[in-house]
Amino acid sequence: MTRPHIKICGLKTEADIDTVLERGGKEIGFIHFAPSPRHLEMDAMMRLRAHALGRAAVTVVTVDADNETLARIAERIRPDTLQLHGSESPARVAEIAALTGLPVMKAISVSVPQDLEAVARFRPVADRILLDAKRPKGSVLPGGNGVSFDWSLLDALGEDRQFLLSGGINPSNVAEAVRRVRPQGLDASSGLESAPGRKDAGLIHRFFDALDAAALAGASDASSSLERRFA
Repeated sequence: MTRPHIKICGLKTEADIDTVLERGGKEIGFIHFAPSPRHLEMDAMMRLRAHALGRAAVTVVTVDADNETLARIAERIRPDTLQLHGSESPARVAEIAALTGLPVMKAISVSVPQDLEAVARFRPVADRILLDAKRPKGSVLPGGNGVSFDWSLLDALGEDRQFLLSGGINPSNVAEAVRRVRPQGLDASSGLESAPGRKDAGLIHRFFDALDAAALAGASDASSSLERRFA
């Protein structure tokens, strides 16, 4: 078992960014969606973008943002990726990519098998796909709700593991997520918080500790399998 690409989203402070990067995180995410407790204004995103410059890929998450907002993000923040976490259609995703000139990641909410049909529709227009749990009833947040979906649904995708898995990923289940799903990457946010919008350094360390332990266990299992095969 090898460590997948790790994206930690909803970061709001330089200290949290430093903790993630010290543990080998490769991508960080900023939320620009006012109802979210992880929301950042433009100036804050610019400051944190400068802090992470050259050390991590930066993604800005939006939810059905208008063209003016998207253009401002592209011009002022210059993220490596725009993550679209709203109800954007494939045509709208293509339009946003053309408007901003940025790579685009489309989030798809999953709760039933039919939801995965959207993967094929968005593949031609999105640079990356993120699979997240559908928001609980009554929540206004499309992500960051701390809930997972039934990962066995992803068996329908066969060997296609070219997606980031999100939704309730935390130190307790991250090893199982890697073992069971084998995704290209993982996206964690609320599962690393002591309160909504407040990242916890201890939980971040426990998350990466669990990943490292899982990788070591996977390497040990692979070695034992080879020894038995050639004994």
